[in-house]
Amino acid sequence: MVTTVSFVEAIARKRDDEQLRRDDVRTFVDGATRHDLPVEQLAAMLMAICCHGMSPEETNWLTLDMLHSGEAWNLAASRPEAIDKHSTGGVGDTVSLILAPLLASVGVPVAMMAGRGLGHSQGTLDKLEAIPGFSCDHDRDGLDRLLDSAGAAIIAQTAEIAPADRTLYALRDVTATVPSLPLIVASIMSKKLALGSGTLVLDVKWGRGAFRETVAEAHELATALRQVARDSGVACEALITDMNQPLGPALGTATEVRAAIEVLSGAGDPRLREVSVRLSEQAMVLRGIDATDARSRLESSLASGDALDSWNRMVVAHGGDPDPERLPHPERTLEIVADRSGYVGGIAAATLGRVAAAVGAGRSHRDEALAFGAGVTVHARLGDKVEKGQPLAILETGDRRVDVDSLTHRVGTAFEIVEAPSEIPELVLGTVDEVDPTAFSNR
Repeated sequence: MVTTVSFVEAIARKRDDEQLRRDDVRTFVDGATRHDLPVEQLAAMLMAICCHGMSPEETNWLTLDMLHSGEAWNLAASRPEAIDKHSTGGVGDTVSLILAPLLASVGVPVAMMAGRGLGHSQGTLDKLEAIPGFSCDHDRDGLDRLLDSAGAAIIAQTAEIAPADRTLYALRDVTATVPSLPLIVASIMSKKLALGSGTLVLDVKWGRGAFRETVAEAHELATALRQVARDSGVACEALITDMNQPLGPALGTATEVRAAIEVLSGAGDPRLREVSVRLSEQAMVLRGIDATDARSRLESSLASGDALDSWNRMVVAHGGDPDPERLPHPERTLEIVADRSGYVGGIAAATLGRVAAAVGAGRSHRDEALAFGAGVTVHARLGDKVEKGQPLAILETGDRRVDVDSLTHRVGTAFEIVEAPSEIPELVLGTVDEVDPTAFSNR
């Protein structure tokens, strides 16, 4: 039994920016696992860590303790060919829904343990559960069945996998502690190492819609994640990608499923398609496949319809209905237009993500129901020339009661209209080793 009085001293140490002791971290993780620390103390420690950070040693302790708080599946032992993927989160980031069936369509199996919405970022599981009948709840045997039948599995974290993270992940979402680097590293890698795929590709975002706003911060996180993976024997690479505007045009759950289907059908948003293909290509390179050959195979699959067929198999294997007409729709749509002519010089992507969450694609508390038909559709992108009265975005509401006037105003003010076009950040900066963060001192 954890002594809550003594844990107050641990909270005070981190509050005062001191190094935690080894037992402090273990007590913290054990308390989250067994629920024998009050939620107030768990939240207080999360905030203290968010404010003062953790040393590499503390972060390593936290990751390992969270990993060992539950089962480890060691997927690489029985499925050495399977790859895993993770994004650090953003807005309109529908890549996981595309990458899994796309890679499966070219013979590269994918096993992902995904998460729900966090902060202003919509969750992969929430998007998939907008599909009627789709189930993300599968045990180790269920994972094998999905890989055998569809070559792609996207599942929820089970109660036995990193249970400490289940508690802390939900608390981070409602305590404004999502952006903390050590908490991000420990959360991601405890689950990835527990799943145990032998290959992992990472999409680390930077920009106004990311949890790491500068290139240097994203590079720091990418380096830390890749190092933890490689130290654990996992073949891993991280790409650093832009999140200064929504990646795809759809922000929500069912609306993002539609965006994924469009890309898998050979069309869709070009930015969303490009990041999906680049990450898929990188995963294949980690598997020893030539990059040019990988790109050719992926593009051919999208053009031929094989990728869409793979999506349908994946949905059916998970118990879902692949008919896109069965996806939920918004109950009401409201068009937000430009109040003057000019060029889109900036987009507050995180604001748009928070609006999508507020309207029904996210949660303000852990048990809040989602409105699967709700979200935001973005029509204007960075650099676009717009005329006064031209649509910038559409607010899509569901059955959740919301302040429509306030949300409409927030969407409108998220678009910055300027007199002359400005520089548009490069979509994919490259791998950790290809990116020099000092070259981006102003970003």
